[in-house]
Amino acid sequence: MIIKNANVLNAEGVLERKHIQIENGTISAILNGNETIAEGSETIDAAGKLLVPGLIDMHVHLREPGFEHKETIETGSRSAAKGGYTTIASMPNTMPVTDSPEVVKLVQDKARAAGLVKVLPYAAITKSQQGQELTDFAALKEAGAIGFTDDGVGVQTAQMMKDAMSIAASMDMPVIAHCEDNSLVVGAPVAEGSFARKHGLKGIPNESEAIHVGRDILLAEATGVHYHVCHVSTEQSVRLIRQAKEIGIRVTAEVCPHHLLLSEEDIPGLDANWKMNPPLRSRRDVDACIEALLDGTIDIIVTDHAPHSAEEKAKGMQAAPFGIVGFETAFPLMYTKFVAAGKMDLALLVKRMTADPARVFRLNTGVLEPGAPADVTLIDLETEKEVDPETFASKGRNTPFTGWKLKGWPVLTITDGRVVWSEELEENRKNEAEQQA
Repeated sequence: MIIKNANVLNAEGVLERKHIQIENGTISAILNGNETIAEGSETIDAAGKLLVPGLIDMHVHLREPGFEHKETIETGSRSAAKGGYTTIASMPNTMPVTDSPEVVKLVQDKARAAGLVKVLPYAAITKSQQGQELTDFAALKEAGAIGFTDDGVGVQTAQMMKDAMSIAASMDMPVIAHCEDNSLVVGAPVAEGSFARKHGLKGIPNESEAIHVGRDILLAEATGVHYHVCHVSTEQSVRLIRQAKEIGIRVTAEVCPHHLLLSEEDIPGLDANWKMNPPLRSRRDVDACIEALLDGTIDIIVTDHAPHSAEEKAKGMQAAPFGIVGFETAFPLMYTKFVAAGKMDLALLVKRMTADPARVFRLNTGVLEPGAPADVTLIDLETEKEVDPETFASKGRNTPFTGWKLKGWPVLTITDGRVVWSEELEENRKNEAEQQA
């Protein structure tokens, strides 16, 4: 396969016209735009669109097994591919919880059968994510888990987290932490602030997140583990992570587009499509997260893709589950609101969504160079479209970004040298499904 006339970022972050040659699932050569292309090759004309390494999302919820009404591994993988992702890491808060080698294998088998993107399963820190007993880390690593997390709930006791970190460190595996002190958040659906006060709701305080971040940084220092902080959302957490990095503690961190673009002041009313965990915080917290992403205190961008059914989200701000979908809007949001707005270089955005997650989690992808896996994404930086949840490949429609006009839409996704998503491929798939029905 040859992808010709693509705009590719060079080492200096400047766009250059290139042809990309792919053989046997690997990038075999990157040719100058004026070089002759071998006859007989399958050719895709990029027509000057941006070609980047396949996007990597290290924090997603695919819901299967157990919650297939929200999402399946297949529908989630298709949604990821449509959003330009070629590698995603699935969280373990399924039913049953991904706390055994058997469930790890099930996730892998389902992802392989879908044949769309690479799905890397996390395993739970504690059995059934109850915080009472550690899982068998060695068996889970052997089965293919890439790290340990109880995402969805915080590990509430310091001793349990320290024991987990000690074992993970001995195996050279990361601990990925959802940071939340339950004693400070019981029954609260939104952040502590003006929105909560206006609507008579209990609020989630910033310190509920930052207390766990501070605790875990000290435990990571003591154990030497690679400690990764999930979905950072507060100024206090940013400050603690920055200080930890300055003194050499092995801590990395992630942030979601919604915590960079929205604050509690933006919530229009009691619409649960604006309910997520961590909640939307103050403008000061948003600004702190943006600064941290720009200066490298926060290493990577993730979506925390968290689909729910329309019926569940219709229960209202208090009763509805936390979470929004993110695969199909992440890059357009970040490109339009940061790169096109002059707040971030294109090269840095791409790095935070490709090379940096590959570096943090030691993956063999995330780069465009000969010998690398042919995981690539073609992106249209010019065409503007509105966010329309009814067009999502995900089962989830729960997004606060409906109607936003954005540029930077992925148009072609290739995993291991195979086209796994394009508008033409999707149209053919739908037609085949209709014929079979």
